[in-house]
Amino acid sequence: MVTSTLPQEKEVKDFMPINGTDYVELYVGNSKQAAHFYKTAFGFQSFAYAGLETGLKDRESYVVIQDKIRLILTSPLRSGTEIGKHIDTHGDGIKVVALWVEDARYAYETAVARGAKSYMDPKVEKDEHGQVVRAGIYTYGETVHIFVERKDYNGTFLPGFKKWETPDYNPAPTGLKYVDHMVGNVGWDRMNHWVEFYENVMGFKNILSFDDEDISTEYTALMSKVMSNGNGRIKFPINEPAEGKKKSQVEEYLDFYEGEGVQHVAVATNDIIKTVRDLRSRGVEFLRVPDTYYEAVTDRVGQIDEDIAPLKELGILVDRDDEGYLLQIFTRPVEPRPTMFFEIIQRKGAQSFGKGNFKALFEAIEREQELRGTLH
Repeated sequence: MVTSTLPQEKEVKDFMPINGTDYVELYVGNSKQAAHFYKTAFGFQSFAYAGLETGLKDRESYVVIQDKIRLILTSPLRSGTEIGKHIDTHGDGIKVVALWVEDARYAYETAVARGAKSYMDPKVEKDEHGQVVRAGIYTYGETVHIFVERKDYNGTFLPGFKKWETPDYNPAPTGLKYVDHMVGNVGWDRMNHWVEFYENVMGFKNILSFDDEDISTEYTALMSKVMSNGNGRIKFPINEPAEGKKKSQVEEYLDFYEGEGVQHVAVATNDIIKTVRDLRSRGVEFLRVPDTYYEAVTDRVGQIDEDIAPLKELGILVDRDDEGYLLQIFTRPVEPRPTMFFEIIQRKGAQSFGKGNFKALFEAIEREQELRGTLH
């Protein structure tokens, strides 16, 4: 049964203020090709680079940017590195969810004092443009949060990176604006552990909860709780498997990722029809729901600004809550393993996560699992 906690119902002091998502770092097998993919398919722009030319000997990183979204794509340059071991175990995937804060030392020391495991002690990084302070903690699996303090820095990205420009090849942006939320998949009976971690260590609140009655089909089920920081700029839904007749998408993820990790990144747009049409023209593949889904959309969600025809053509889903409505669509996995994918979302007032679409969406995922032979 879905439950929600509105901010005014539960006053909690925000002891760890977070300004927003600073960057997301993926460990990938080939950073150069991955950067080309995100530019070509998703419309990201060349931004910054670090590697042999900047003095690194063990890894190479390309940074791509679109509006407020920054992705770092990092690959090892030698065998036997921690980055390489991570890729060998998990495949390409998200290692770092970096959080922009005013005081990285305070955030780190507070988190560690409240029970977080240290990933990186506070470190001051300097160049001619000023200094950045970074420090990190572990969260679920091998995923980490790095606190980034950049109030004394006016360079391109971070010290150690140089500006990366590609004058001959810069595909246009696709209208992606910022990270709306990021979903983590955790193991059996581990959801509440990580809910308590975010509550106790980082001061987040549980704003929505979905049980296996809300998120289930004839064959599979999962449970989810949505964690949000004090100002609502960071939202981390946390999923765990639930008992079902067949293997759920979370179980499939855990099997192929070989552990807990980030399942998907939801990125916002102001015009989902235009964005999805553009992404499809560039080869991005999306999950599809049956056309019958659209026969009852207006009965279920009421009047919306958009025509149903383009939504049906593109496979965009619609849902409504007390605040308004939202439109959303999910890509197929963007890596060889059936693990990480992206959600494209446009909010027209709604603050929820598409509960009314869960059944249609998860049935679409099950059809993909059936094709992969991983549903049973």
